[in-house]
Formats: sequence, structure tokens, C-alpha cells
Amino acid sequence: MTTTDMSMGKITFYEEKNFQGRAYECMSDCSDMTSYLSRCHSCKVESGCFMVYDRTNYMGSQYFMRRGEYADYMSMMDMSGGIKSCRMIPMHRGQFRMKIYERENFGGQSHELMDDCDNIMDRYRMNECQSCNVMDGHWLMYEQPQYRGKQMYMRPGEYRSFKDMGMSGMRFMSMKRIMDMC
Repeated sequence: MTTTDMSMGKITFYEEKNFQGRAYECMSDCSDMTSYLSRCHSCKVESGCFMVYDRTNYMGSQYFMRRGEYADYMSMMDMSGGIKSCRMIPMHRGQFRMKIYERENFGGQSHELMDDCDNIMDRYRMNECQSCNVMDGHWLMYEQPQYRGKQMYMRPGEYRSFKDMGMSGMRFMSMKRIMDMC
């Protein structure tokens, strides 16, 4: 049996670097932060984990944030437009399962993962991953091996085409379970 707990996160966003200016405290998903802050240049994650996005409605570049202080995340993460939306990642206890596919619409070679994979080319001889089905748990996918490069947060569900999700041209080469990271 799996358990997901949504009550474990708190993040505070600030308009200016070094936690200055107006602040907005968030304990759940927020699809459009521009109605609370005109801009966002620093933040503190007090508890839990969050994905932040440089566009509204959970679109654009994504960055995983765990407990800590980010006094100038824009230079650290190359996020020039600032944070425009955020999604709290629920705590998950139980098994992790995801099936990855080489091609869109669940086509081509496929493999089921239950643990982290630092390089799909080395482990499965797959050149890329273009669709997946997350059956259990929450995952981060990375464009480069060894959990580097741009990230994409995957929660349970079917993802037929990463291109249709605004990830055109990206190849995902490593996957990590979000478990002890928060």
C-alpha cells in the first residue's frame, strides 16, 4: 500500500535577492504567482519539496527545490525570468514504478523501473526516452546521464509525448525517485 501526504510543505518567495522585498508564503500548488508578487528572485523552503517553474501553469523550465535557502536562485539555476508557478511534491511512502518508452505514444523499446537509473543508454541500450507511464511514486527525469541537466517532474499518470508537454527536442537520459530527497 502506498501513502501520499500533502501536508508537508512550506515555501516562502521574495521579490528581491537575499530574501528582501515583499514575500508570499505557499503551502500548496500555485499556478500563477504573478498575482501575489510582481517578480520573485529568492526563496526559502522551510519544509517539504517543490518544483518551481519559470512560466505560469507549471510550464517552462523546472527546478527541484528541497529544504534550504536560495538567496539568488536565478544565477544559480539560470532562471532569468523568475519563478512564475510552483507545485508541492507530496511525500510518498511505498513502491516506485515507472515504465519508460523509447518513442512517443508508448512505442519502441520499453523498460520498467523501480529504482533510480543514472544512464538509460548504459543500462538498457536506449538512445532516448520520449514517453512514460508513472504507476507509483514521484520521479525526476533529467536530460543528461548522472542526474544532470534540465529536469522534469513526473507524478503518477500517462505521458504520451514529452514534446506535447513543451519539452520538444529534449532527451531524458536518467531518472530518480523522489523519496529521501525531501
